[in-house]
Amino acid sequence: MLYPIYIHPGDDTHAHGIVIPDFPGCFSAADDWTDIPAMVQEAAEVYYDGESNDIPSPSPLEVLTQRDEYQDGIWMLVDIDTSRIRPKALRLNISLPEPLVRRIDDYAKAHHLSRSGFLARAAETALRPG
Repeated sequence: MLYPIYIHPGDDTHAHGIVIPDFPGCFSAADDWTDIPAMVQEAAEVYYDGESNDIPSPSPLEVLTQRDEYQDGIWMLVDIDTSRIRPKALRLNISLPEPLVRRIDDYAKAHHLSRSGFLARAAETALRPG
């Protein structure tokens, strides 16, 4: 998903400062312009590591450019792979028929997964659009 990022350009002795306005307090730096997308992805993943917050939709660039704190830098749109962001796991207590649980466990073991990993993967597949 394309997110607007704000860059404070660096120089020969300073890295480019990167701010992701849609993720308050999330920032990074890159020595080279070509490193910016990777650094933004890494910053987003670290920002959400262990958090249970929802990932926001990107803000309109025309709204962000009007804010006073974003007047002297450069804007870019960076594709952040939100599927790589792992929010905090939530513990559930569910009931399933015992034979189904045995089948799930057998399948998970054969595919080097945990029961939770299998159920999460099955749910993601079932909920995938299209």
